[in-house]
Amino acid sequence: MDPVIGVITSTFGTYWWVWLLTAVIAYLIGSVNPAVIVTKIWTKGKKDIRDMGSGNAGFTNVLRSVGKVPAIITIVCDALKCVAAVLIGGLLFALIAGDSSVAPQVINVGKYLAGIFCILGHSFPLYFHFKGGKGVVSAAALMLTEDWRVFLMILATFLILFLISKIISLGSIAGAVLYGPYTFIATFLFDRLVYGDNLPSIAYVVISTAAALIIGIFVTIKHKDNIGRLIRGEEKKIKAKK
Repeated sequence: MDPVIGVITSTFGTYWWVWLLTAVIAYLIGSVNPAVIVTKIWTKGKKDIRDMGSGNAGFTNVLRSVGKVPAIITIVCDALKCVAAVLIGGLLFALIAGDSSVAPQVINVGKYLAGIFCILGHSFPLYFHFKGGKGVVSAAALMLTEDWRVFLMILATFLILFLISKIISLGSIAGAVLYGPYTFIATFLFDRLVYGDNLPSIAYVVISTAAALIIGIFVTIKHKDNIGRLIRGEEKKIKAKK
């Protein structure tokens, strides 16, 4: 049996609550939406970012509709909340991992679980009538926390497309689509084939790639309106308020 699967299956009966607690905590943290909070503070409670611009409670709409400074605050807080959720997920899954030989991989499974539910919380926030953002910044924070190599590949893709087009959504969608393939490249093609030391396990490669695909598909679907505008040539180029 694959060692990662072995640890997970042998401990689930005792530590099932770790999976549940990780998901709940991550969702609740993700439900704290900085775009909504910052906009309300910045406009002294007069405006709701979900009633402005595109209606999306995220960094890009804050940049376009409110300004650069609140947008910077928003993106930093969005990233930090996902980092916090992912780290908590890792700490909780350390209980499952114990001192097994694949402990780091099992801990990373917890980080992916936390990341997925944090992004769900961001997009469907409990505290804001389940109307949130698209999860791009939260997904990027998960990438950085989970595997810096994947983050750099996604960042390079985003920057190249954004610098060419000046359209944030184009880079975001491309990054979402490539999250799964890039994760596979990092964990299987690079780690296993280059190092050849049977680390990470095949199960971890499958789990991490599947998690990245789920997140990528979710973020892409959340951009369905942007995709329509891109196809029609109607997507706006970024112009921030001063």
